[in-house]
Amino acid sequence: MTGTMVAGLVSTIIPVHNRAGLLREAVTSVLVQTYRPVEIIIVDDGSTDDTPGVVDGLATASAGEVIAVHQRNMGPGLAREAGRRLARGEFIQYLDSDDVLLPRKFEFQAMGLRTNPECAVAYGKTRYCKHGSFVPCEPWKRTGERIDRMFPSFLQSRWWGTSTPLYRRELTDAGGPWRALSSEEDWEYDCRLAAMGVRLFYVEEFVSEEHEHAGARLSGGGSIAVQKLLDRAKAHSLILEYARRAGIAEGDAEMQHFARELFLLARQCGAATLSSESREMFRLAKDASGAERARGIDFTLYRLAAGILGWPLAGRLACASDLFRK
Repeated sequence: MTGTMVAGLVSTIIPVHNRAGLLREAVTSVLVQTYRPVEIIIVDDGSTDDTPGVVDGLATASAGEVIAVHQRNMGPGLAREAGRRLARGEFIQYLDSDDVLLPRKFEFQAMGLRTNPECAVAYGKTRYCKHGSFVPCEPWKRTGERIDRMFPSFLQSRWWGTSTPLYRRELTDAGGPWRALSSEEDWEYDCRLAAMGVRLFYVEEFVSEEHEHAGARLSGGGSIAVQKLLDRAKAHSLILEYARRAGIAEGDAEMQHFARELFLLARQCGAATLSSESREMFRLAKDASGAERARGIDFTLYRLAAGILGWPLAGRLACASDLFRK
């Protein structure tokens, strides 16, 4: 990272692409935090509408706290990385441009990390709602649960939103750069940190809101777009590597769940005519399942079908069958 660390400072990194209206709300939610000092690094990721001007206007209006960065369109991971490299904070917050932080988030979470030096990430409850609609009172995903470490639970799912956690900078420095992935880049990133045995501090308060809206998302369409499938295959391969590094065993429930995810992705890649990726995801699914489970009838029949029909046709038939079972 190029920035010199400032003790106590919270750096918020906001990537944005063609989303000027919602960006203002995201930035405001950081500026009204009860905690200081803060800095906001907005990374305009090759916007083609009025967003670049809005970004510059926000930086001018809040000079000293808001920094504007412009780059060609490189995707969400590399946009966050551009901000991470400039961040000077002791604490790092990632925030998508369509979500908001609640006013006392940094107050609660920075204090939690200061008083619990064994913890490297603080999280709290997050709401999920349609933009501008009724706000639910129930926490989203597993953000209402007290969980001590990111692994092994993160192998089943990324059970918080990008807005939920606050990281120590020393952890994000150790984790290294965001990857150039167009899908599941956030899950891969968090699992990389999880492999370091990260302890969590839990705040029993709502700290953020993730918003559903009609606009496009930087990481959308992962199950159908070819490039996103390629990136999902890469992310899954890396996540399995991190899980093994963390000592999650083949017989653990979380590993078995992830093995099924790999098998599903193998079918999806095959259906998209990504034969080599389909074959690799199938191999990893068998490895993650363990020797006994890998000899199961589903693996045996699918490999037989792929050998006779080819990986693309086997994938299309399997995906069609999955649809009918829903």
